[in-house]
Amino acid sequence: MRVAIIPARGGSKRIPRKNVKPFCGKPIIAYSIEAAQKSGLFERIVVSTDDEEIADIARTLGAEIPFIRPKELSDDHTATIPVIAHAIQTLQEQGDTIDAACCIYATAPFVRAKDIRAAYNSLMIQHKGYAFPVTTFPFPIFRGVKRSAEGNIEMFWPEHFVTRSQDLPEAYHDVGQFYWGTPDAWLSGTPIFSNAATTIVLSRHLVQDIDTPEDWIRAELMYKALFTS
Repeated sequence: MRVAIIPARGGSKRIPRKNVKPFCGKPIIAYSIEAAQKSGLFERIVVSTDDEEIADIARTLGAEIPFIRPKELSDDHTATIPVIAHAIQTLQEQGDTIDAACCIYATAPFVRAKDIRAAYNSLMIQHKGYAFPVTTFPFPIFRGVKRSAEGNIEMFWPEHFVTRSQDLPEAYHDVGQFYWGTPDAWLSGTPIFSNAATTIVLSRHLVQDIDTPEDWIRAELMYKALFTS
């Protein structure tokens, strides 16, 4: 079976109660659950959380809470792969046979069912361990500079000072919405950013990381402009 796993711990620091904070009128985790539901791909949609309030809200939105995430996997330093591996292992111990698992972040209001389906198709066609969306950087990274405390700058790649932008290779970054993976890839801890992965490309206007209050404000403005106007 295919399972969606939405990690949503309760102890977010920079944006308190981030995973259930209202975003354009409903808890932000609702967008991830709804996208999983609309994709039509999942036999189960599971939220991995250590927090009873998050669990209750997720249930009202149609997700399952078949276990409570242990404390050792719920701190600021826990990476994504161990959380998803724990969920897969727990579900397998409960009797599930999992063919593919999709980690969907709880704070990804721009995630779309069509993109979840496209990445799954890529995972199947390319026979990779992972599949996830990326987008292009808006400025050539090879022309990037670092800035000192005094305000001085230095190029990361000074050899490209005179290289025309159109002659530099396109650079991409993870959009931070979701990751498909096989159970073997998740359970073995295979790095996501590696040759084990394939990708789909999203337009930049569909991407917004939400890590700070300023990010949240920007994301709500973008969402209203894109989807409610």
